[in-house]
Amino acid sequence: MINIFRKILIKPFVIAWFVLFYLKELFLANMRVAHDVLTPRHRMKPGIIAIPLDIKSDLGILALTNLITMTPGTLSLDVSTDGSVLYIHAMYIDDLDGLRREIKEGFEKKVMEVFG
Repeated sequence: MINIFRKILIKPFVIAWFVLFYLKELFLANMRVAHDVLTPRHRMKPGIIAIPLDIKSDLGILALTNLITMTPGTLSLDVSTDGSVLYIHAMYIDDLDGLRREIKEGFEKKVMEVFG
């Protein structure tokens, strides 16, 4: 019973923290793309990468793919049939493992906190 009350009281704070996190990521991505568009030298290193997923729920995967797609510079392309791998296109792949880690420890972790 106490766990239910704890979830009800804590969940709004988790959601608010997630919204702030996403707004920050959205702002930073917009600044990076705008800088690249407005400067004469393009810094794009585009590519497609596979990201193993820890999220198991369809709702969580849907939220993650939509958030990635709505963030400038990234686009969700496909999810494997078993839901274990997400394929994304990214405009800026400076560090492949760093980008994977950024998505796993940032977006995926936060989505799991909200939907898990």
